Amino acid sequence: MKQYKLILAMCFITTLACAQVQQKESSVKAEAPTTINYTTEVVVSELNIPWGMVFMPDGSMLITEKTGELIHFKDGKKTEIQGLPEIYLRGQGGLLDIELHPDYANNGWIYMSHASADGEGDGGNTAIIRAKLNGNTLTDVERLYKAGPNSRRGQHFGSRIEFDDDGYLYFSVGDRGSRDVNPQDITKDCGKIYRLNDDGSIPKDNPFVDTPNAKTAIYSYGHRNPQGMVKHPETGKIWVHEHGPRGGDEINIIQKGKNFGWPVISYGINYSGTIFTEITEKKGMQQPLFYWVPSIAPSGMTFITSDIYPDWKGNLLAGSLKFEYVERLVLKDNKVVKREKLLEGMGRVRNVRQGPDGYIYAALEGVGIVKIVPNK
Repeated sequence: MKQYKLILAMCFITTLACAQVQQKESSVKAEAPTTINYTTEVVVSELNIPWGMVFMPDGSMLITEKTGELIHFKDGKKTEIQGLPEIYLRGQGGLLDIELHPDYANNGWIYMSHASADGEGDGGNTAIIRAKLNGNTLTDVERLYKAGPNSRRGQHFGSRIEFDDDGYLYFSVGDRGSRDVNPQDITKDCGKIYRLNDDGSIPKDNPFVDTPNAKTAIYSYGHRNPQGMVKHPETGKIWVHEHGPRGGDEINIIQKGKNFGWPVISYGINYSGTIFTEITEKKGMQQPLFYWVPSIAPSGMTFITSDIYPDWKGNLLAGSLKFEYVERLVLKDNKVVKREKLLEGMGRVRNVRQGPDGYIYAALEGVGIVKIVPNK
């Protein structure tokens, strides 16, 4: 019996040591602001979980509430838009991201992601729709993609939306909590970044169009739960960040047909503290541009191109749900060389975007939409 207990103790120590090695912290530590060089202004108040937001040509905003409301904020007033399809509410699922077509001024298409109970199986999964806005009502609603099968799990729906310079539509769907089933299998939805034509058809040069039984909308795979997506303002590349487990949140530049490793490789461990993989890299799998240990639970992502923030121009912003701040990442040659906390302690940051007026706007749970205003 004593020998058995000794073996158990040694196994526990070995597991703990592996977990500690696996949890090596990110090399660039986040710094608190050294000077107060901005103020904040609440632009849209009294929002619960403002998941997505987009600016209209007239300067108004469309805001998605995760609970299933689409809000048009114009001239200081909030109006709820009618005509949404049925929204499946469970855990992290609900009404999610929103984006305008690059040629919205001419075609009027608005794109949204939401959890939907339609399709095979109980529960729900992520769907992509497009619609037009006529007054206070959505019209011409079309479903472009629905991930399947449905699941009653409440986690990892994704789901950000972005267009590239060629007009292709990219979106993310998380692994839906089935890490050992979905992300590495291209015959299955979930744990992927997808690319469609703007009408929902499959681009002929998608990487798996000629692969038997593959989901041909897939553009890259091996993802966990991407909740940030943005087009790089200079290269046009699609950048994403995604939630790791306990540690191992990642920033990745999406590449056609590439495997981003989840869950075979990871810089994270299980929430319980145990390990699920011994390796952080493997041939044929992409390394992240940057990873966070500990996790910040990133949500929302934007590049700063505005002259309003001369000292921040070219920086990347990411919201932190876990630590309730906006993280400013200074980049050099696609490497993070500095991290700084903004809006610290104001609330869980669900989204962050640069508006057409050049100002940075952050969506804070339980607060609303906040504008960052530099001090003169």
